[in-house]
Amino acid sequence: MDILIINGPNLNLLGKREKSIYGEKSFEDYLCELQQRYAQHHIAYYQSNIEGELIGKIQEAGFSCDGIVLNAGAYTHTSIAIGDAIRAVPAPVIEVHISNIHAREEYRHTSMIAAAAKGSIIGFGLDSYRLAIEALTENER
Repeated sequence: MDILIINGPNLNLLGKREKSIYGEKSFEDYLCELQQRYAQHHIAYYQSNIEGELIGKIQEAGFSCDGIVLNAGAYTHTSIAIGDAIRAVPAPVIEVHISNIHAREEYRHTSMIAAAAKGSIIGFGLDSYRLAIEALTENER
């Protein structure tokens, strides 16, 4: 399978920011682990702090890859446009969050993209990405 992981704003700072919530490991280090674990699949990565760039990448990849793992960061709670982009492409999109957004500030409890996604995996730390890949690859079989 050809899988794209897309991370939104501030996720480029994993391992540096709010370690009590997001942990000590950078996403790049974790990505290497995922790529080794799922060597039979092609796992690519894209990160942007800009909403329009995330939408552009969903539109670009959503017609050519087999699945997208998306952590839209704070845009999860505000972006109708990202939800619309997910609906516009045939590739299944799994929404992920490192922290349990329902156990955090109330404004984080609502996802504007969950209804457009195939499913959501929330609160398992970086392992949320692995679980999303498992969901995509299991559905392939």
